[in-house]
Amino acid sequence: MPDPTLASLLAVAPGAPVPDAVHALADPENRHLLDYVAEDPFGAHVFPGNVEGYDPERFLDDLDAHLRTTAPIHLWAYIPTCAYRCRFCQYPVAIVKGPPGTVRRRAAQWVDRNIREARLWLRRLPHLATAPVGEFNVFGGTPSLLPPDQIRRLLDFYREHFAFGSDTTVRFEGDPTTFTPERLQLLAELGCTKVSSGVQSFDDHVLRLSGREHTAAACVDFVRRAKATGFERVSVDLMYGLLDQTLDSVRRDLETVLEHQPDAVVCTKLHLRDFSDTRTGVSGIRPAAWQLPAYRARMESRGHRWPTLGEQYQMREILTDGLRAAGWTEHPTMYFARPGAGPEKWKAIMADQDAQHPEVAIGLGGSSSCHRSEAQTDVHEQRYGSAVDAGRIPLASATGFTAQAQETRAVNMALSTLQPLRDEVHRRRFPGSSLFSSGRRERFASLRRRGLLETDERAGTVTLTPVGETLVEAVINTELAAPPATDPPARPAVPPGTA
Repeated sequence: MPDPTLASLLAVAPGAPVPDAVHALADPENRHLLDYVAEDPFGAHVFPGNVEGYDPERFLDDLDAHLRTTAPIHLWAYIPTCAYRCRFCQYPVAIVKGPPGTVRRRAAQWVDRNIREARLWLRRLPHLATAPVGEFNVFGGTPSLLPPDQIRRLLDFYREHFAFGSDTTVRFEGDPTTFTPERLQLLAELGCTKVSSGVQSFDDHVLRLSGREHTAAACVDFVRRAKATGFERVSVDLMYGLLDQTLDSVRRDLETVLEHQPDAVVCTKLHLRDFSDTRTGVSGIRPAAWQLPAYRARMESRGHRWPTLGEQYQMREILTDGLRAAGWTEHPTMYFARPGAGPEKWKAIMADQDAQHPEVAIGLGGSSSCHRSEAQTDVHEQRYGSAVDAGRIPLASATGFTAQAQETRAVNMALSTLQPLRDEVHRRRFPGSSLFSSGRRERFASLRRRGLLETDERAGTVTLTPVGETLVEAVINTELAAPPATDPPARPAVPPGTA
């Protein structure tokens, strides 16, 4: 019987190299990796625990204990407002459209809720107000839809109530068309140092089919205006695997990035599997249009075409090879920085082997974590609002980490940065253990035999190969995932940088 997943993998565009990832995924030994990437959940964003049903109140106690001794944390506010819903988007969003007065009221409502929730976190966690903030991000949704007075109110609140310092970076996200010259100037005046935009593609046809209501020219204008305003970092998101997208379209995307030189670009494969299936991302209460098989089939019946899995890896290779040839670096997976720009600070705070500090997320669908446990905020708008109005932090679920899972999570987060793992760092954090403990050594040996990583026990390093970097999300969420818990989570290991 035909194997549609394998057939899609092997269907590559002629005239372009066949990526090593295609050869690796076609190996029967790697069938579990192929099954993982077939619809590709977002696998390097949330690192869930292995103790289900963890008490959210216990998570908050764990987090506060970690905040007491932490180095700079990643703090973010999620503003779910969007003017429309993209056909690939499965995040929790609230559509805000209509007459100007309606838009202003809805925008103010979400800022009100976010600030009320933030006050609940500050009241419940005594050490949150004094934990140094390394980077503060306003994510969405499209928070740049907020009217100027609401943007000012939100940013002023966080600056006044959290431990922002002279080295805290502040990032604001939005749609290209909402970043007008006036809006960018306001953000700069309010202390924002980074702006990012979900460009997704510089191909107008691909943008229209994706449900995006902006043009490629508007994306270029955003980069030009943001750079002229003087932000330290201007970032764009690109996607590959989109409807009717071709290798030539992706090549043009690459050429546009190299011509206009944003400071960073995030290159993401189209995700069709629900994030909640693996708990590796946060999804809303309704699927994206493109997640519905009937919708996908209808688009095909109208003459449109979905790129095959093999073509998607060719697209990734076009972007990866082109950016690296121009001196850009990938750190962590999917995040590319122009020469000299360095890695994304907020991802480094969370994931680098010698960091891995807490993350505190405030807003609908936020994801927060510390060494002992992690939790997600409710994604259901009505339940979220009711909890905040009732004076409760609106956590929907939490998971804990056994002692073994703490180590596994630390290793997996570090692998997702694509930087070599160092045994000396691991031993400092987990006294009496090693990267090369018996169980992990066996898994590393299997990955090494299949060409996905290299180990050097004498030097104490573990390094992904190029194909291992491409497939790192699948590797860490299948072969290196922590087993289900059989015991209560242990008390934490010593955090990096503490006695």
